[in-house]
Amino acid sequence: MPDLMKQSPLGRYLEHCKKGELAYQVDADGKAVFYPRAVAPGTGSDKLEWRVSKGLGTVHATTAVFTRDQPPHNVALIDLDEGFRMMSRVEDIDPVQVKIGMRVQVRMHPGDDKQPPYPVFAPAGGGK
Repeated sequence: MPDLMKQSPLGRYLEHCKKGELAYQVDADGKAVFYPRAVAPGTGSDKLEWRVSKGLGTVHATTAVFTRDQPPHNVALIDLDEGFRMMSRVEDIDPVQVKIGMRVQVRMHPGDDKQPPYPVFAPAGGGK
């Protein structure tokens, strides 16, 4: 079973994450595809090429989440410059201060033995 996981779109994506890369796919028409898939949405084509994002994007939507006994965090939709949108969070800033239109840069959360690495974002330019 581990070999199948490495060959699957999710397995390939996670291998990129382990290397600190945000990978996505492109269909035969050049349209960005994310979340990783075995076939292209709309066409069903299995001709998908892997690419690595530069990791720059813009906050499309955001909300701050307040949970009892835990610090607040945000959930954000990020439009990557390569043409795909993904859900993540923006760190290194007060969750309430994350704004629509804010430029952000990806970085990989290292994960642990219970969870694989995953992308999060920080304000582009590094500052709070």
